[in-house]
Amino acid sequence: MDGYDYLIVGAGLFGSVFAREATDAGQKVLVIDKRSHTGGNIYCEKVAGINVHKYGAHIFHTSNQVVWDYVNRYVSFNHYVNSPVANFRGKLYNLPFNMNTFYQLWGVTTPEEARAKIEEERAEFRDTEPTNLEEQALFLGGRTLYETLIKGYTEKQWGRPATQIPSFIIKRLPFRFTFDNNYFNDRYQGIPIGGYNALTEALLDNVEVRTGINYFDDRQHWNDQAKRVLYTGKIDEFFDCELGTLEYRSLHFETEVLDRANFQGNAVINYTDKDVPFTRILEHKHFEFGTQDKTVITREYPHEFSKDNEPYYPINDDANNALFEQYRSLANSREYAQKFILGGRLADYKYYDMDDTIEAALALCAKELPAAGA
Repeated sequence: MDGYDYLIVGAGLFGSVFAREATDAGQKVLVIDKRSHTGGNIYCEKVAGINVHKYGAHIFHTSNQVVWDYVNRYVSFNHYVNSPVANFRGKLYNLPFNMNTFYQLWGVTTPEEARAKIEEERAEFRDTEPTNLEEQALFLGGRTLYETLIKGYTEKQWGRPATQIPSFIIKRLPFRFTFDNNYFNDRYQGIPIGGYNALTEALLDNVEVRTGINYFDDRQHWNDQAKRVLYTGKIDEFFDCELGTLEYRSLHFETEVLDRANFQGNAVINYTDKDVPFTRILEHKHFEFGTQDKTVITREYPHEFSKDNEPYYPINDDANNALFEQYRSLANSREYAQKFILGGRLADYKYYDMDDTIEAALALCAKELPAAGA
């Protein structure tokens, strides 16, 4: 044994927060990651002087004061506010659904007119009991809103007809009867000044990190390096998928540098027409109010998950959730719990925002580190 208190498998946000707290608590920590860089999916790659969100857009937002104070120990944030736009067959609509959207759809100019129009649109569906996403969307907002801004995007995102997608995916539609284009309702929002790498590097300062190492290539060797192992990868992979394979949706990205200062005038534009193969275009400089002569854009394509690509969105239907619970029972058994801790979005089989990830990591620290002598 090399004398580490904790081996952390995965240098993403969850593992980095735990590494920081464990190190500050006097524990000897080793972090390994199969990628060539730290930061997990929040990693930014510098291209033409622009911080490119390599694994999709990440906008930090939270109403959790503890989390906000925590990240501000390590980085300062700019004042970016996420205000995406939807493109449907060449026409633009503001998101989330607000008075700008309702004016663009129907020409209504007052909240009273907008409410009346939505009620009119959903009238024929009001007495139904939705059993799938399409029925749920029609029940909540009617046909125009659904077919313009929901149907195509959602079917691309999940790779199946909306009639085959569970209704809980959109339990509600966030109607906002103000002219407010801020996508999030959270009190705090922004992008770290200098990009997300600045946050990761601060969290991992003075922590031993080794990248380009796949834990599963020699897991017994790595397990022997520390008293405890925090594993932040896929929970089914940890158990060699012995009970079955959990399902995900994946993404791939096509990024290009353009010899112009501004391509679309907004950081995020969604494409809600099903005939457009990608779901959105990111223009990365707008996350940080860039003034570079060039710009970098990324088209985002959803597709089925396989062992050769990254798991992004868990498919939390009844069958997958039941399988996950079986894996979690295994992880909590005495055989594993004495040595291993499983945590993070992949180990918890949940879609976590960044603030959720940090909150969960800090909760684990509060539970785990005192027992380790912190």
